[in-house]
Amino acid sequence: MGKRMTSSWLLALAVVAAGCLESDSVNQPNVVLIIIDDLGWTDVGEYGSTFYETPNIDRLAASGALFTQFYAASSVCSPTRASIMTGKYPARLHLTNWIGGEQNGKMLPAEYIRQLPLEEMTVGEAFKKAGYATGFIGKWHLGEKPYYPEFQGFDVNVAGHAAGQPGSYFFPYENERLPWSNVPDLEDGKDGEYLTDRLTDEALDFIEANRGQPFFLVLSHYAVHTPLQAKPEASSRFESKATSLPQPSLPEFVAEGPSATTKTRQDHAVYAAMVESSDQSVGRILDRLEELGIASHTAVVFVSDNGGLSTLSGERTYMPTANLPLRAGKGWLYEGGIRVPLVIHWPGVVDTAVTIAEPTISTDLYPTLLAIAGLTPEPQQHQDGLSLAPLLTQSGSIDRAAIYWHFPHYHGSGNVPSGAVRAGDFKLIEWLEDGEFELYNLLDDPGETEDLAEELPGKASELRSLLHGWRESMDARMPRQNPQR
Repeated sequence: MGKRMTSSWLLALAVVAAGCLESDSVNQPNVVLIIIDDLGWTDVGEYGSTFYETPNIDRLAASGALFTQFYAASSVCSPTRASIMTGKYPARLHLTNWIGGEQNGKMLPAEYIRQLPLEEMTVGEAFKKAGYATGFIGKWHLGEKPYYPEFQGFDVNVAGHAAGQPGSYFFPYENERLPWSNVPDLEDGKDGEYLTDRLTDEALDFIEANRGQPFFLVLSHYAVHTPLQAKPEASSRFESKATSLPQPSLPEFVAEGPSATTKTRQDHAVYAAMVESSDQSVGRILDRLEELGIASHTAVVFVSDNGGLSTLSGERTYMPTANLPLRAGKGWLYEGGIRVPLVIHWPGVVDTAVTIAEPTISTDLYPTLLAIAGLTPEPQQHQDGLSLAPLLTQSGSIDRAAIYWHFPHYHGSGNVPSGAVRAGDFKLIEWLEDGEFELYNLLDDPGETEDLAEELPGKASELRSLLHGWRESMDARMPRQNPQR
């Protein structure tokens, strides 16, 4: 990338510094944000998977920046999605759980809001205010109507509603036992139609319709979230592939704490086929941008909202993926639950393979997307996000002392209320039921296998103080003792 830091990136930096461009310029950068649901850090070829097949995501990484230590702001979906939309920590928003995920245990979980407040200035509203056409297609899961995307800055909303999973991945995308999960707006489909393909069709229609003006598109797939459903022919192919895998060196499942189980292998045929369909969606988007002649001024950002589903409470073993070498998965504040893929292709700035190892987080996407488009935020926007433009342009670093998480809830993965902080290479996890904590050096031990809390009490105390001070600054809501337990 260093050899490319010539006139093209200087021009891009000038655009960023200048603030908003004229919205009627066809050369103003378009931005496409693709969000995959529950895609684990190692579920992509470029991140280490040898079972799943992701040639198009890998192709995007070959022309962009691949972030190796990018984090979701939560280990579950709604809080992370709120952080992307607002650039704020879930703790600041008081939207700390997946909406509808109430569970009690030894403690009563913290109270949380069940919608993204209309008072928040979303990234969609920021683009719309700058004259962009804005579209949201797919999973929303940030509140009932009137908190849908069309009330949060998006001109077009297709299939975005209150549910966090589809009734079915096949037309008519309904489940009579779970009517709240029925996907809206797609009633004109046909038998055999697959949801990931249909949402991509809708995204392509939006791109086609707005090819002559600047646009911001969020393609938010329901995949690869449950229910686990895929095209039969693809599933059969991966079933054959799974049977030819070498003999594993680890047992298929290992204990996670006192009451959970983690999968250690990537060998689930249906899940692999769902990953493949998601990858094909990325390829279709990239191809259409080329066909329309707008790829040269369209940035494409690819991300997941939390770690892969690899860990479940008790002895349940229907989790579909594995996040090794990271520990645990969705629902946990171990690395497997919060470290996720992020790839950013920014034409003229990052269009060859670059690896960025700086710890970053989903709150950073808001200011980064604006910077790519040459837009400047208003006060109070993205309070907890930092633009990644200096990293992408190799023009500087980002000034951040620590990254924080607040998940004061129980989860079906077996996780109990917890919080975490990462400062430098060290990460502390605090368990809110009993105040116990664990300390890890992620540089030496990314799998979080060696707790250093007793060996390094000073470092543990330092990080714990940071975490408590941050929670106070966020006015974070805390769980309380359950009088029934």
